[in-house]
Amino acid sequence: VQQVVGTDCAFAAVKADGSVVTWGHISFGGDSSPVREQLAADVLQVAGTSRAFAAVRADGSVVTWGHAGSGGDCSSVREQLAAEVQQVAGTAGAFAAVKADGSVVTWGHAGSGGDCSSVRGQLVADVKQVAGTAGAFAAVKIDGAVVTWGDAGCGGDSSSV
Repeated sequence: VQQVVGTDCAFAAVKADGSVVTWGHISFGGDSSPVREQLAADVLQVAGTSRAFAAVRADGSVVTWGHAGSGGDCSSVREQLAAEVQQVAGTAGAFAAVKADGSVVTWGHAGSGGDCSSVRGQLVADVKQVAGTAGAFAAVKIDGAVVTWGDAGCGGDSSSV
């Protein structure tokens, strides 16, 4: 096993051969059978929200499963997640993906960072990493600047620093 990630009540493990195994509560991502074929090999990284998982594959595509409202359904951004994704991070209810061109794609619960429209102009390029709290994301840009969005009480407002 190379990596283990948890939701509130389930785990996902990436094995050395790039396959993913899951266990735990079905409603929290413990059942990955709907995407079993996509998780059989070539997975590089898995991230979790409170009730869903997202996996980055070697071809740069993203596979999601678990509770739809917590990021388990990425259909609204599926085309953007088809290739060139380098990293995915989660909050309690949303995911953010960093692409090879430095842009960021978000999906999931809007109040947990799934809606980045307030800072979209700052996330179109030059982002190198993203991290999440329970309700907000922070993105680090190549010039060292940090961009935040999501629930202000969870760190989504960094204007004071």
